[in-house]
Amino acid sequence: MSVEVRFPPHRQAPEAVMTIGGVRLLTTVILTLVGSSVAPVAVATETAAVSLTSVVPAPVLATPATGVTYQITATTTIYTEPGSPAAAEIAGQLGAILRRSTGYPMPIVDAPSGTPADGIALLLSGAPAGVGNEGYQLDASSTSIAVRANQPAGLFAGVQTLRQLLPPAVESATAQPGPWEVAGGRIVDYPRFAHRGAMLDVARHFLPVSVVKRYIDEIALYKVNRLHLHLSDDQGWRIAVNTWPNLAVYGGSTQVGGGTGGYYTHDEYQQIVAYAAARYVMIVPEIDMPGHTNAALASYAELNCDGVAPKLYTGTKVGFSSLCVSKEITYTFIDQVLGEIAALTPGPYLHLGGDEASSTTASDYATFMNRVQQIVAAHGKTVVGWHDIVNAPTLPSTVAQYWGTSTANAAVATAAQHGTKIVMSPANRSYLDMKYNSRTRLGQRWAGFIDVQDAYGWNPGAYLTGVGEASVLGVEAPLWTETIETVADVEYMAFPRLPAIAELGWSPTSTHDWTSFSQRLGAQGPRWRVMGINYYHSTQVSWPTAS
Repeated sequence: MSVEVRFPPHRQAPEAVMTIGGVRLLTTVILTLVGSSVAPVAVATETAAVSLTSVVPAPVLATPATGVTYQITATTTIYTEPGSPAAAEIAGQLGAILRRSTGYPMPIVDAPSGTPADGIALLLSGAPAGVGNEGYQLDASSTSIAVRANQPAGLFAGVQTLRQLLPPAVESATAQPGPWEVAGGRIVDYPRFAHRGAMLDVARHFLPVSVVKRYIDEIALYKVNRLHLHLSDDQGWRIAVNTWPNLAVYGGSTQVGGGTGGYYTHDEYQQIVAYAAARYVMIVPEIDMPGHTNAALASYAELNCDGVAPKLYTGTKVGFSSLCVSKEITYTFIDQVLGEIAALTPGPYLHLGGDEASSTTASDYATFMNRVQQIVAAHGKTVVGWHDIVNAPTLPSTVAQYWGTSTANAAVATAAQHGTKIVMSPANRSYLDMKYNSRTRLGQRWAGFIDVQDAYGWNPGAYLTGVGEASVLGVEAPLWTETIETVADVEYMAFPRLPAIAELGWSPTSTHDWTSFSQRLGAQGPRWRVMGINYYHSTQVSWPTAS
C-alpha cells in the first residue's frame, strides 16, 4: 500500500491518494494527536467505477462493457419521461442525491424523442416486457446512461441500482471531489418474489416518524417494497383511533421497561404512508389479535370478559392476554378500529397478527378469526396473519406469514396446497432481533444466533416441506423491539442481515452464492459509512478499509 498526502489550499481537510492492491482510492485525512505530534489517519472512499456485478441484490443479468465508463460532470442533465409525474418525482429524488454530493446543478428536463445522446435518461419506454412492473433495463455507455422500465416502480428500482454503481461518496450529505464514474454495460433485472418485506415493531418500543422514514430510505435502496408496521401489542398501542381514543392516549403511554411510549396521529401515519409510497414501499399495518392485546384491554374495561381492566404492562412475556371472544362489543371494537386504519391505508393488506394466542381456546380462536376476516373483507382489504391463522378457517385471499423455526409445518403445507399464499419469515433465519452471537449486546436468542451467512443461507421457495415456490408470495425480515430503543439499535440489528433477506426476495436462485454475496455485501460497507448507518461488522464478511 502506498499513501500520498495532499493539502489542497481550497479544502479544510487534507486529502490522500492511496493505492491498495492496484486500486486507486481518494481519501479524506483526519488529523489526530499521537503522543505530542499530529498524525494523518486516512479514511478511504473508492473513486474507481463500481463493477456491474457488485450490486445487492444481484441483478438477473449484468453484462459489463470492458473499458467503458460514463462520468457525471458539471454539465450532466437528467432527462425524464415526458408527461409522467411519477418519473419526474423519481428524477427529482436522484437529482437531489447527486446535487448534494457532487455539487453539480443536475438540471431535470423532459427527454426528447428517442434516447438522449448524453446525460442520464429515466424512461418509461423501451424496457423488455419480461421485466414486468418492477423490473428495468440499465444501459451505461461512455456518453450516457439510460434506465428504462415499464412502470414507475421499475424505474425507481433501476435508480437504486444506479446509486450503487456510483462511488459510495455519492451518498454524502456534502459536496465531494469525485470523480463520479459508472462502469459501462447493461443490466436487465426484475424481482423473484412480489413481496419483499421488512417489519418494524413500534409497539414494544415506540419509534418516532423520523426513525421510520430513515428505515424506509435504507430498505428501499435494497429493493424492499413492503414495510409491515406492528402497531399494537401488550406493551403499547401506537396509532390514534378516533372512535376509541384511550387506545393511544392511555394504551400508548408506556413501553417495555417503562417510559413515555408514544403513538402516531392520523396525520403522522399518513406522512409515513406517503413517504413510503414515494419510495415504492407499501405500508402493511398490523393490529395484533386476539392475543397481544393488554394495551387495548387496559384502555377499555368492557373489552375484558370480566369487565375489569388490567394494568398497563411493561414486561416482555407473551401469551397472557386475549380479547373477549364471546362479547359482541369486541367485534364492534374491531370493526371500528380496522375501519379507521383501512381508510388511512391505500395498500390492500391489513395484518391481524394472530400468533401466540395461548389464552384463547382453539375453538374460540377459530370462531374469532373466521369472523374477523369477514370484517377485514368488508372494509375492502386482504387479511395477512402470522401462520397460526391457518388453524382457523381462512378466506381464499388470506395470506399466512410463516415465523416458525422448523422446516416442516403440516398445517401451513395443507393451507398452501389449498391455495393460501405464504410469506416466509422463519425466525431462525430472518428475525433481525436475534443476536448475531453470544457477545451481541442487543437482541434475543430464543430462535438461535443469526449471523449474516445464516440469514442468507436458505431458499424461500424450497424451505418449508410441502410449500413450493408457486405458493410463496415472498420474504420478510421482522425486527422486534423488546431490546431496541434507538435508530442506531435498529440499524445495528438490520445491517448487514436485511440486505441478505432482500437478495433472497429479489434475485434469481441462479445467483445464490455465499462467496459472491459476501464480496458484494462487503462492498456496501463504505456506502453505509458515508450514509451514517450503524452496522454490525460481521467477521464473516471482508469489509474494505473505507468501511
